[in-house]
Amino acid sequence: MSIIYVLIPIAIIFVMIAVCIFTWAVQTDQFDDLDKHSISILFDDDKQTERPQVSQQSTTESYIGNKKDKNE
Repeated sequence: MSIIYVLIPIAIIFVMIAVCIFTWAVQTDQFDDLDKHSISILFDDDKQTERPQVSQQSTTESYIGNKKDKNE
């Protein structure tokens, strides 16, 4: 029976911590837009890094040129 005197204050402390965390989350707008993050992964980013485009012709010419140099 004496354990109840320890468990009740511990339970009250846990509830107070949970209420404080919930209050902080509401005040910092954590619950404003719940749908945004769930569908944001479905769309590409607007900022895409541009890769240098290598034309097929220049790659083929350099390969043929290297092959001719080796044969000579």
